[in-house]
Amino acid sequence: MGAGAIKPPLAGAAMGALSGFIDFTALGLLIGGTETVLPDTRLGKRLERAPFLATFALKLLLYGAIIVAVIGGRLGPLAVLSIVGPEGAQPLQAEVEAKVPLGVLIPVAFLVTGFLLLLDQLRQLVGGRTLRNIVLGRYHRARSEERFFLFVDVIGSTALAERLGPVAVNRFLDRVFRIASDPVDDHRGEVYQYVGDEMVITWTALDGRPQARPLACFFAIEAALARAGDEFRRDYGALPRLRGALHAGPVITGEVGGSRRAIVFHGDVMNTSSRLENATRDLSRGFLCSGDALSRIDGAAAYALEDLGLQQLRGREAPVRVYSVSKS
Repeated sequence: MGAGAIKPPLAGAAMGALSGFIDFTALGLLIGGTETVLPDTRLGKRLERAPFLATFALKLLLYGAIIVAVIGGRLGPLAVLSIVGPEGAQPLQAEVEAKVPLGVLIPVAFLVTGFLLLLDQLRQLVGGRTLRNIVLGRYHRARSEERFFLFVDVIGSTALAERLGPVAVNRFLDRVFRIASDPVDDHRGEVYQYVGDEMVITWTALDGRPQARPLACFFAIEAALARAGDEFRRDYGALPRLRGALHAGPVITGEVGGSRRAIVFHGDVMNTSSRLENATRDLSRGFLCSGDALSRIDGAAAYALEDLGLQQLRGREAPVRVYSVSKS
């Protein structure tokens, strides 16, 4: 059926819907593609280190230029024009432009893009799962759940601070933690907190069980840091080395705070995980895992496990069965 057989206003509505779909699909592909590619570029890495407002403003300007190019260039109507043909589409195009002017479309696209950018920046500040859980109120009332906790400690930061100074060590740790973030995301972990030269990663029992994700995450972080070894040697004269400890068990999870809300975990599991990480020094091992954690994961047989027996951890009365973990 030709375009002339469809009479306004039905034809105008159909053309408007189709051209709008084309415009916003193009925007989604261009902006989504930029968000995927940008972090690996030099500009993207600079933006990661920039202040919150600077990153937000620069990205909004960049994506604003894309919005003006797509919507201001009338990509959607022109695409419809090429599909339907000029004779039937030109009158309808004029009708659509009169009903939905650029002065409305472009500001709306800016507002939507700005809102999504703000959400993405907030996600990076507090963590995607934490933001989602706070918004949805999942832990507004505290609940008991089974969780894994992986403590990852950067070895030698104190000596590095004595040699390079505290500012350089801050940059060193920042780069370590930034590089670690991709393996954490890849293994469906969540960074709970950074404490000095240590990061704490957590999984629910359901998320951490498949493919021994907490174990795989630790070794993936080590591998990612090894790939960046030349950069660390050049900039700091040192390679990052890690110690890790994994424990699991029941915790109470809930929101706390007033002007600043946060999701926190309470229970003996947190204390035991920290004590287990301290035991890596006493036992001269790089990565320790409790028997409680091993019993809750699938796929641990893919790793070399050394049973170190029951260990009396500092601050605990009951001993804990401990395993040293390494790659097979």
